[in-house]
Amino acid sequence: MAPIATLDDFLQEWNAEDKYLTVHTSGSTGAPKPIRVEKKRMRASARLTCDFLGLKEGDNALLCLSLDYIAGKMMVVRALERRLNLHCIKPGSHPMAESGLPSVIDLCAMVPMQVMRSLQSAQERVNLCRIRHLLIGGGSIHPLLEAELQTLPCQAWSTYGMTETLSHIALRKVNGPDASLWYRPFEGIRISLTDGECLAIHAPMLCPEVLHTHDRAEIRQTQDGHTEFRILGRTDNVISSGGIKIQTEEVESLLAPHLRHPFMITKCSDPELGEKVVLLTESTSIHDIETTCRTVLPRHWQPRRIICVDAIPLTPNGKPARAKAQKIAEGQG
Repeated sequence: MAPIATLDDFLQEWNAEDKYLTVHTSGSTGAPKPIRVEKKRMRASARLTCDFLGLKEGDNALLCLSLDYIAGKMMVVRALERRLNLHCIKPGSHPMAESGLPSVIDLCAMVPMQVMRSLQSAQERVNLCRIRHLLIGGGSIHPLLEAELQTLPCQAWSTYGMTETLSHIALRKVNGPDASLWYRPFEGIRISLTDGECLAIHAPMLCPEVLHTHDRAEIRQTQDGHTEFRILGRTDNVISSGGIKIQTEEVESLLAPHLRHPFMITKCSDPELGEKVVLLTESTSIHDIETTCRTVLPRHWQPRRIICVDAIPLTPNGKPARAKAQKIAEGQG
């Protein structure tokens, strides 16, 4: 995949006569793959976000994500479509350490790691508070990070979407009195569940066909007539161990409040169980982790193996690299 080095590179491609752009998936569950998408659908996606958040011409937007991926590209398209003032900084783990940031940033998108690192510095936290709408995507939000966000005056949103939907199609509020675990789809987007209880997305303005995801979900109707959903986990992140189905994300959710070091749940093959639970960790306190797992996890969910790694495998945009993690667990990484 050829990298997009600068904003000028992207704008040159955007302004070319070709009605399509090539974008790449994140590679969280496998190798990144190219997808050809229509520019008019990217513009439609941009309008959905801007309308949902009430953004208007002249508002300030901050780009601190890589233009190699859809999240960064869509920040530019939103600025073009709504005539926002776009301020660009080099992607990195400390975007709020940059000097010359606007006094008010109406829209900024970050991955969870960028938000967490920004909260660890007093000055960066001050700069983070300049953001009016903070979009957080590219990975799950750790409970400790979600708790930290409660102290911020900005409106923090968790995003749901993927490359195929041209960034997010739904948001959920992370902080404030209206915080929720439920995502609300944008206007004109319908959702349903497949027979396997996975989310299906009906968004003709973004995708010409119904998109069937691998995300197990639950749907509800609100009192004001809106449809909302929450994600339970991915079907391809299910561990079949001794006839018991274990959802990777559910195990991680139970452990997250108790483990201070980065970790990830994965699996490897087992001659007796079929598959067994494996925990990757950046900690070296194996005994403490084993004690925690015995305390907070059901017996069949407890890791059969714990592997210390220098760093939890992540994709370039900060998502858990599940395929790489499984290779490590199988002894191939």
